[in-house]
Amino acid sequence: MKKLFIIANWKSNKTIEETEKWFHDFSEKLLLESADLSNKELIICPPFTAIERSHDYSVNLKLSIKIGAQNISKFKQGAHTGEVTGEMLESLVLYCIVGHSERRKYFGETDDDVIEKIKLLLEYKITPVLCISDLSQLDSYVDRGKQIIEKAEDIIFVYEPPNAISGGGEYKPDSPDDANLNAGKIKEKVGETKILYGGSVNSDNASSFFSQPNIDGALVGQASLDPIEFLQIIKNA
Repeated sequence: MKKLFIIANWKSNKTIEETEKWFHDFSEKLLLESADLSNKELIICPPFTAIERSHDYSVNLKLSIKIGAQNISKFKQGAHTGEVTGEMLESLVLYCIVGHSERRKYFGETDDDVIEKIKLLLEYKITPVLCISDLSQLDSYVDRGKQIIEKAEDIIFVYEPPNAISGGGEYKPDSPDDANLNAGKIKEKVGETKILYGGSVNSDNASSFFSQPNIDGALVGQASLDPIEFLQIIKNA
């Protein structure tokens, strides 16, 4: 049985109070449902303001949940107002999302920016969760950053086509077969590593993605904001 990585990307959602409620509701429902977590790595990526509290809630409630970040500065410590660096994150998180299409769309991140962030994450022993919009983008990463190939086994890749991301406007999820095909092509380029699917994953379609041979889990956005829905996704894995 393969190990599945199920990552929640809360994006710019949840106050501290809402974060606490999410963890308590998830914990209560988990106890009632007795879900099997033996082959699953559960990761919550809250906003920066809730990272430390999320870790505390997970530990205090005895939940098998790891904490990740949604972004990292491409700079080290210094005069970069508003940036959160690897030095700041290394004692707080084990994972960090990079290259998400929303970062590119709204904040102008380039391939080179993403590669710099991957270098820093690897330096600080934080696992990069690298989002890939399409195969041509992966080619660009590979051409520009040798670490993508040399350290591929230390990176989690997410195939997440922008048209499949819910959260406003029209969107269309990939079919499980297409997602599996593209995940396989990513593995052909970078070698055997973890490939997740992202894009409108929910409790209705999760199992169809998780059952694909080249897919090792999911990056879950909107559906992860509801602890009951997120637990149902986990149960369907």
